[in-house]
Amino acid sequence: MTFVSRFYCDYGYNISVGENFYANHNLIILDGNRVRFGDNVFIAPSCTFSTAGHPIDKERRNKGLEYAHPITVGDDVWFGANVTVLPGVKIGSNVVIGAGSLVNKDIPDNSLAFGNPCKVIREITEKDLENLWEYKKNHGLEE
Repeated sequence: MTFVSRFYCDYGYNISVGENFYANHNLIILDGNRVRFGDNVFIAPSCTFSTAGHPIDKERRNKGLEYAHPITVGDDVWFGANVTVLPGVKIGSNVVIGAGSLVNKDIPDNSLAFGNPCKVIREITEKDLENLWEYKKNHGLEE
């Protein structure tokens, strides 16, 4: 488990991380509820995971009421820079979330997703692995 400097959280005890976890600079986890990260999760700089929210109606909000819904992240997930994940979101395994995304809905397994709001753009397939090897071959990087 590796955290680069400037990690902020509310409590810390509601956060669990799997094997081979990496978080870059300026990670914020508002863990009023459970935040679970699977194995092989990589988080780019300036990402936020917030379980906390406030009522929309002013009467309850002005009384200081808030809620916290858990966030769950599967295995083999990569978050680009400046991603924000909102309360109650479940992100599947083998997922890439593009930089600058606002994740306000669940993301299924094997997805490339990005945007504001974050949307699944396409499924991650074996073709993505083939493209990597083609890139290596064309750039003299073969193993």
